[in-house]
Amino acid sequence: MPGTARIGVDVGGTFTDLVLHDPQRDAVHTGKLLTTPDDPSRAIIEGTQRILREAGLTPADLHSIVHGTTLVTNTVIERTGAKVGLLTTAGFRDSIEIGREIRYDLYDLFLEAPPTLVPRHLRREIPGRLDADGVELLALDEIAVAREVTDLVEGERIEALAIGFLHSYRDPRHERRAGEIVRALYPRLALTLSAEVAPEIREYERSSTACANAYVQPRMRRYLDKLEADLAGIGFEGRLYVMLSGGGIAAVREAKEFPIRLIESGPAAGAMAAAFIAKLAGLDRVVSYDMGGTTAKMCLVEDGAPDHKFDFEAGRLRRFVKGSGLPLKVSVVDMIEIGAGGGSIARIEPGSGLMKVGPRSAGAMPGPVCYGRGGTEPCVTDADLLLGRLDAAYFLGGEMALDPDRVRRAFAEGVAETLKLSPVDAALGVQRIVDETMAAATRMHLAEKGRDPRDYTLIAFGGAGPVHAWNLARLLKIRRILVPLGAGVASALGFLVAPPATDMVRSHVGRLGRLDWSVVNGLFAEMAEAGRALLAEAGADPTTIILRPSADMRHVGQGFEISVPLPGISLSDADIPATRESFFDSYRTRFGRVVEDQPIEALSWRLACAAPGQDIRIRLGGTAAPASGEPTPRGARPVTFEGHGALPCSVYDRYALRPGMRFAGPALVEERESTCVIGPATQVSVDGDLNLVLEAA
Repeated sequence: MPGTARIGVDVGGTFTDLVLHDPQRDAVHTGKLLTTPDDPSRAIIEGTQRILREAGLTPADLHSIVHGTTLVTNTVIERTGAKVGLLTTAGFRDSIEIGREIRYDLYDLFLEAPPTLVPRHLRREIPGRLDADGVELLALDEIAVAREVTDLVEGERIEALAIGFLHSYRDPRHERRAGEIVRALYPRLALTLSAEVAPEIREYERSSTACANAYVQPRMRRYLDKLEADLAGIGFEGRLYVMLSGGGIAAVREAKEFPIRLIESGPAAGAMAAAFIAKLAGLDRVVSYDMGGTTAKMCLVEDGAPDHKFDFEAGRLRRFVKGSGLPLKVSVVDMIEIGAGGGSIARIEPGSGLMKVGPRSAGAMPGPVCYGRGGTEPCVTDADLLLGRLDAAYFLGGEMALDPDRVRRAFAEGVAETLKLSPVDAALGVQRIVDETMAAATRMHLAEKGRDPRDYTLIAFGGAGPVHAWNLARLLKIRRILVPLGAGVASALGFLVAPPATDMVRSHVGRLGRLDWSVVNGLFAEMAEAGRALLAEAGADPTTIILRPSADMRHVGQGFEISVPLPGISLSDADIPATRESFFDSYRTRFGRVVEDQPIEALSWRLACAAPGQDIRIRLGGTAAPASGEPTPRGARPVTFEGHGALPCSVYDRYALRPGMRFAGPALVEERESTCVIGPATQVSVDGDLNLVLEAA
């Protein structure tokens, strides 16, 4: 009998989180261990073996493992990818370096341009030309293709090749023919065609995406091959799946061919978990707040789904400055990511003498000072320990003891001494800085979407999220916080509840009243067939797949477009009025007004393909029958709050709480993977799904 259990694995910068769900036994188990940066698969194997032991299962009982990784992101940021060559249309060798010819900072005389992934000497021009309608103006020079790729492989020793020809989104025949020549000559060479990875208009972004995909492809293939081999070595015979940046589950083959689609793989899982939790709680306006050991991620979740976007900038030179990174045409969950995690290092900035926190992180090795693994610079986790938020003897359920004396010395001999503060005041400053940084970024993210944070509920998770959620909500004036059971590993839960899903796109430009609908319908039919095939490979039942069409549209003459839902995938002139109204609704939501007398054009046609996800609840062992009244604390300790000083806090065992219980802050609720800090003037209740619901006065 095949196994039924599934494991979700989230490899973060500091910790690797695991959630095991066994529907046959209606059991959920969680696990958390330090990430192994030198070989991330080692922590996956160790964590899988341990969680199986705890659940009383064997690898043969596993149906599948769903995995997310930051490997693609780290490769791009750290510039540790493959040596890549590029074949492009004659005359367009420098397109990826010229970009949009826009300075992301007009007033910086020493502005550093975003570095390209392919240096100029590895970019080769190939004669051959199609026009914007796909008509061949000049035949592809096949001899030049063979000559240039031979020189790149044998002379320059490239490890991967990208091919990006002009107008290939309209007709990819030249790219495909060049790809056939390359594969015939060098069948083992990693190859990316821009028309396959990003079949969209705008050659700069399309070529940049193709180069980035080629850049990370060899490393990602090696990683996934090794992971599959290591899992097979412990007896795993099920399927390995991966999380895409858009929040869908895909087969390993797609990850190996298009690894750039995993650029936001790990963070997307947290957003999917928040969307799932929001649905269960009946919340339609939520800010997802995921704070781990290295970063904090915020995402808007409305009507049960996180916001999406179809472009992304990777490896920005300046974290919040648009245009300072590599543009990618990939589907991603729309979120902000801040270098504010438990391992973010506090330091005194030379020159100003001011304390800064992050984005540099101590990671898993050496980690914060309190881990006792060689860290010497105090981090956010060290500050939380010093302020009383964490129990030194109960970190990771007591599996990992923390050293408060070492932390106190590190503060006293470091930032506290420089600033002439006590260690506790310096730790309070660390907390103040990191929380204000997160609050400012969240305000900006919501303001750009025309949203008011006071209208939302904060769902807090990640190892450090519940520790900082109360103060972050206070700064944002959010009155309700929801903290799920197993908050410290909620991102790993996101892998298990996320649906098999993928986003397809094709570009075909035309005015709304002049479109050839047979061409558009043909594109949708092609995308639907490809999407169903990918989801079937990812384990979806083809009969349950839902297709959601949309188009990127704008007024003629505008520079950029907006996403517009469409009435179906088989369109005709009869659908024009409904499509116009859908465009105006989307335009009004974004800009607050519409211009009805200007013609409308579509640039790209999109099809979101998704199958239903699984309904999984993290429950307590044994009964979780409703209870009333206030739970009995298992102890108390003082916690320092900004503006209040040290307050005595009751400490509650998370696993002893039952639905219907109520208590008031200040208090602490401790579970194995995280601690929820509850400030004064806050009422707490436990709902039917064992979520903590914090209501501020």
